[in-house]
Amino acid sequence: MIYRSLLACALCLIATTAFAHGTGQHVLGTITAIDATHLEIKTPKGQTVNVLVTKQTRFREKGNPNSTHVPSVGDRVVIEASTANQVLTATDVHYSSGARAPVPTQPALP
Repeated sequence: MIYRSLLACALCLIATTAFAHGTGQHVLGTITAIDATHLEIKTPKGQTVNVLVTKQTRFREKGNPNSTHVPSVGDRVVIEASTANQVLTATDVHYSSGARAPVPTQPALP
């Protein structure tokens, strides 16, 4: 009886955390095109995904969440989006600069 009670509690906790995450969809990749109404993302699998952008879309830069900058082509993104009529609309766009820091060079030995 105790095992059944523990199993029931575990299943309830798992279900609660699954529903807490929301019903949105995530898109991960690199921006290949951007304008005022949409983002075009190339995923790690090579697919191209179009995501609409609205006035309610929030942009969050990694390391600077209060930034007013918008992402640019080449930036890496994780997009939280909602789906309506087979169209993805971004609610949150988390991004980081696509420019990588240069690799430090070793000083020349004499």
